[in-house]
Amino acid sequence: MGIFDDAVPGGSISKPMMIALGALLVGKLLGGGGSQADQTAQQANPQASPQAGDGGLLGGLGGLGGLGGLLGKLTEAGQGDTVDSWVQPGQNKPIAPGSLNDALGSKTISDLARQAGISEQELLNQLSTVLPGVVDKLTPRGQLPTQEQIASLFRQ
Repeated sequence: MGIFDDAVPGGSISKPMMIALGALLVGKLLGGGGSQADQTAQQANPQASPQAGDGGLLGGLGGLGGLGGLLGKLTEAGQGDTVDSWVQPGQNKPIAPGSLNDALGSKTISDLARQAGISEQELLNQLSTVLPGVVDKLTPRGQLPTQEQIASLFRQ
């Protein structure tokens, strides 16, 4: 798919995983403030920019709060050292699929899997593989990007 291919083992991210990453990092794919029609339109036109008032990057995921909120959820679930390794320079620590499930919750995982069109286990397996590299790429100097910076990556 392109934008994160150099951030993951094997060098490419599948379309379903890009959909899941978009939902996690940009938000609008899972709704929250939007109707099902809005979600379908966003899926049909992934080039469309998120609308103002989305409720943040992860507004559709129960208010996780974008990349920072995602990393916060992982930290709260006991994955702080792992998350720090992704954000700071150096080797990225792996994360187990079960740890992602525990941190994000079964409803979020179920919603992401449905949006991506893959099983929950496949989503967790792939997400545990790609998330460390994607976060690392999004935080090259140890700083979180803005919502607009992340959204612009998915519009390319």
